Amino acid sequence: MQGQGRAALFQPLRLGALELPNRVLMAPLTRSRAAQPGDVPSAMNARYYAQRAAAGLIISEATQISRQGQGYAFTPGMYSDAQERGWRLVTDAVHAAGGRIAAQLWHVGRISHHLLQQDGQAPVAPSAIRAEHGEAFVVLPEGPRRIPCSVPRELRTEEIPGIVADYAHAAERALRAGFDMLELHSANGYLLHQFLSTNSNLRGDRYGGSLHNRARIVLEALDALIGVAGADRVGVRISPHFIRHDIADEQTEAIHLYLAGEFERRGIAYVHTVDSSWSGGPGLSDEFHAALRRAYSGRIIVCGGYDADSGAARVEQGLADAVAFGRAFIANPDLVRRLRDGAALNTPDPSTFYGGAEHGYLDYPTLEQASA
Repeated sequence: MQGQGRAALFQPLRLGALELPNRVLMAPLTRSRAAQPGDVPSAMNARYYAQRAAAGLIISEATQISRQGQGYAFTPGMYSDAQERGWRLVTDAVHAAGGRIAAQLWHVGRISHHLLQQDGQAPVAPSAIRAEHGEAFVVLPEGPRRIPCSVPRELRTEEIPGIVADYAHAAERALRAGFDMLELHSANGYLLHQFLSTNSNLRGDRYGGSLHNRARIVLEALDALIGVAGADRVGVRISPHFIRHDIADEQTEAIHLYLAGEFERRGIAYVHTVDSSWSGGPGLSDEFHAALRRAYSGRIIVCGGYDADSGAARVEQGLADAVAFGRAFIANPDLVRRLRDGAALNTPDPSTFYGGAEHGYLDYPTLEQASA
């Protein structure tokens, strides 16, 4: 029997250019299982995503737009021909299973290490400030492990248009690879979020200082994606009050509400908000949710610590249009059915979240498999 109050999650939704059959979305989930060499999506990844195609929309794991944008070993890229072909395996499998999928495009900025960079160069950032509590995932002689991030170098003003161009090129590849939508990753303490934050952006040029200047690169990257795909196939992920990766933004709500107004002006498909309470940060207040809704009239996706009932409540309040689930989708490929039926959920195994092969990736049972 369907859980009380959950009905709102199973109504169809128009999301930009797409018609979604339900409002249960799969959140972007780094799993570090791209094939080597080259960080290329494989048939194994295609099976994983196809298993979860009942989601109203799958948002892919974060996908680096360049070698420079990588901060973790074995994460897939969107900058080589081989990667583009690999992603086509994924999108074809999802579409064959009746699903829809967005590509989340990503640059980690300072959350990286010179071992992951071309020719051992330093990672890049708005300012040359190390994330003292950030970690990169690298391959050492003794095996893969997490280690402290390297000290980054500050991007020169004339380099930033090249990064914006990398977003555009990745967007072109994503569309050729068959993705239905694009999501700009401007959250979780990575490069674009580093530009937004008052403590990680100490620049004195047109990309630093004022709130409007700090937000400039986000809007330039967004415009690059819109130029490739059209506004109705582009969304943005944001995480106000996120505090990991040494982010401490004194204007986090103000800058994100300013951005929301710019998102409204551009008519993008959706804004995807992450409640940072899942990672130890302050939760997003009802007042912020209401202010976001006033600033942006398009579709809002909420994520972070929601279950079916609390997510449905947000939708019923009119403060969200869909809910993205992360760890629940890792362990429950048939999550949509389980939530609709009020069935018990499999418990995810954190030891298999990052790296590895099929165990903890493809072998979580559906309801039918469990009953058999």
